[in-house]
Amino acid sequence: MRFGMILRVLAMLVFSLMLPAAQGEESPPVSAAAASASDATRALGLLARAVALYRQQGDEAFAAFNGPTDFIDAELYVYVLGTNGVMLASGGSSAALIGRQVKNMRDAFGTPFFWDMLEKSKTSDTGVVEYRWLNRLHHKPERKITYFHKVGERLLAVGYYVPRASPEQAGALLERAVAAVTADPEKALTAFNDLNGGFIEDDLYVFAVSLDDGKFRAHGVSPRLLGTDGYALLDPKGQPIIRQMVDALKEKDRGELAYAWRNPVTRKVENKHTQFRKVGDLLVGVGYYTR
Repeated sequence: MRFGMILRVLAMLVFSLMLPAAQGEESPPVSAAAASASDATRALGLLARAVALYRQQGDEAFAAFNGPTDFIDAELYVYVLGTNGVMLASGGSSAALIGRQVKNMRDAFGTPFFWDMLEKSKTSDTGVVEYRWLNRLHHKPERKITYFHKVGERLLAVGYYVPRASPEQAGALLERAVAAVTADPEKALTAFNDLNGGFIEDDLYVFAVSLDDGKFRAHGVSPRLLGTDGYALLDPKGQPIIRQMVDALKEKDRGELAYAWRNPVTRKVENKHTQFRKVGDLLVGVGYYTR
């Protein structure tokens, strides 16, 4: 009963992401919110089915979770962790860990995610953890949000991947970039262009354009653009994106623009929404992909 109530609450939360924001507030793009809600709903649904089967069959259900059955849905799969930290079953890339002690395992960013899950399960039978894990569809580590449910001495888990950053993350990165430029423009530009400079997060990065001549001074993932004429840059639909951004800053010190651009994570041309600011003689921008 409790798990069913939690599912309904989580469903209401993800559904609320698709509702229009109140007047005067900005809402995330509907396409991105709908995609996130769909992924979360799929993961919760698969977890609910797995819990139901485990309650019926006990550990014999591991065979269904491990094999090519209806407990594998594209990139979604079930895995089972013992409360002692041993991986017991998995329908995904973590199948290589079955039978091994994984409690102290860390992801690419050093997060002890299995330990976090085990600790949370001591005070609640259900919960959520976030970490980086290999997405076998893209063959890259991606941000993953995983729901778990504890049944006896077993933790059943299903997670979904979030390769696209949120509007809130983009806004926060832009604020950090603006602060860096305000403090020391040249140092900030160097950091924006450096892969290890602290201004590249998942599919987010910072770019900067001179308002005097329209040339790129920084670009987090396309260094080939440095020094080139931004005014000549068109998106795949022929939209002069930098020209439009610079023109918008003639009337105010900030703006937003939607266009098409290549996602460095998925390597596909996707819809992008960029927030940009005027900082001295620079246009500084960060964009997020809206699926």
